[in-house]
Amino acid sequence: MSQRTVFFVSDQTGVTAETMGHSLLTQFEGLSFRTVTLPFISSVARAVEAREQINAATAADGLPAIVFSTLIQEDLRDEVKASTAVFLDFFDAFLGALESALGVLSSHAAGRAHGMANAEVYAARINATNFALANDDGGHTRDYDKADVILVGVSRSGKTPTCLYMALQYGVHAANYPLTEDDLESVRLPSILATHRQKLYGLTIEPERLRQIRNERRPDSRYASAQQVAFEVRQAEALFRRMSIPFLDTTHCSVEEIGSRIVHSAGIQRRLHP
Repeated sequence: MSQRTVFFVSDQTGVTAETMGHSLLTQFEGLSFRTVTLPFISSVARAVEAREQINAATAADGLPAIVFSTLIQEDLRDEVKASTAVFLDFFDAFLGALESALGVLSSHAAGRAHGMANAEVYAARINATNFALANDDGGHTRDYDKADVILVGVSRSGKTPTCLYMALQYGVHAANYPLTEDDLESVRLPSILATHRQKLYGLTIEPERLRQIRNERRPDSRYASAQQVAFEVRQAEALFRRMSIPFLDTTHCSVEEIGSRIVHSAGIQRRLHP
């Protein structure tokens, strides 16, 4: 199968181009892509270098590379657009229509998407991230009254990355607590969680996938055994149902989807609006 090289080109970090580009590429199953991110293309010289790298990939693959661009400045965009690639520009696709609808020309200012122009937004993101790190894995529970949500579930079900994602993306103060074997055997919440029952949101996962994840961490251990993971998942879900705790199966979900679904379904107030 021929491999196609895909470039994400940006005047800043490239996160927007990557996110939108990957979302589009997932619609084409069975194709092989090699992805390259070219961030901080902020001068004509850098744009020319990017164009040469893109042309080299086209020549090596024998197929035109694909470029997802979020370049704002027209001179930089024109340099990259002159490559041999299929050039897809997100801002160009939408800014013209917005300018027409709003009756106002856009600023065409680079770096607005991920800059630090709003100090309050930046501070909210940092505070939420610090909260998630300080209240990770049940090690610190005194701040649960300040939490927007407390994720509960068995070990390795996705609690920590989801908390960090919600902190960075939405400014949500998210804590997480791992259910112990005693909790699972009794099918009861520990007292610290019972106090904050309305903030709880459960994560579960298919036993076989959990076994694979744990086996990478502790190969051939009881912790990763099929019997142990099946017991933990079964008891955790029974606990969620018994205590009327909403829960989500994370097996086939990305961390972005998990975080978004929790924020939406739990009605959590965002401090940041992406």
